[in-house]
Amino acid sequence: MNYVELRSLTIGYSRRVVAEGLAARLYAGQLTCLIGRNGTGKSTLLKTVAGLLPPLGGDITVVEDGGQSHPLTSRDIAVVLTERINIQGMRVCDMVGLGRSPYTGFFGVLKERDREIVEEAMTLAGLPPEQYAMRHVNEVSDGERQKAMIAKAIAQQTPVILLDEPTAFLDYPSKEETMLMLRALAHEQGKAILVSTHDLDVAQRTTDAAWFFDKGTITELSDPGRMTEIF
Repeated sequence: MNYVELRSLTIGYSRRVVAEGLAARLYAGQLTCLIGRNGTGKSTLLKTVAGLLPPLGGDITVVEDGGQSHPLTSRDIAVVLTERINIQGMRVCDMVGLGRSPYTGFFGVLKERDREIVEEAMTLAGLPPEQYAMRHVNEVSDGERQKAMIAKAIAQQTPVILLDEPTAFLDYPSKEETMLMLRALAHEQGKAILVSTHDLDVAQRTTDAAWFFDKGTITELSDPGRMTEIF
C-alpha cells in the first residue's frame, strides 16, 4: 500500500453534515496526527475513515504502489478507541488474541501461527510476552493496558491503524513512549497510522505529519513543527 486517499468526502449524520469536500492522503510508513479544536468533528472524521460511520458522500480509497486502487474496507483497518478497558478475568494474551478473530473462524481458536503473531505483537507494543502474557488486564497499569490494545490492533495485521486519543489516560512519559512506539511501528512495518490527539506538545516531537481539521477543512502538514503556528 502507498496511501489512503480521501476524495470529496462528506462526513456527518443523517440530519447533520459536519464537513464536506474533504481531501487528504494518509501515507504508509508514516505516523500522522489528527489535531484540531474541540467540537470541530475530529471524532466524526476518524470514525468515518474507520468505517464506524458511513460517509455521506465521496470516497475513501487505498492506492497501491503500482497505482491500482480499491475502496478502503474493514479488513484494511484496525481501530483503537479511547474508552478505558477493564475486563475482569481476561489475560493480556487473550485480549491481544482477539485481534486474530478475523482469521480464526466462528470458534476463535488460535492456531500455532496465531499464537506466534500474538507474541510478536506484544513484543512490538512493548509488552514482553514472558512478563505480561498471563497477567490479567485489570491488574496492569493504564499505560500497559493501552499497549495491550495497540498490540491487539497490530495482531490484526492490517495496513492501516487508527487510534482515537490513545494517550488520554497516560502520564507524560507514557504519552511520549506510546507515540514513539507507534512511529517506530509505522516506519518498520510500513503501516499507515493515524492518531487523533490533543497532546500537541508530544505530537509535535514524535509525528511524521499531521492533519489539522478546522472549519470543515483538512490542512495537511508535512512539517509537524508548524503545528503551533496554526493551532
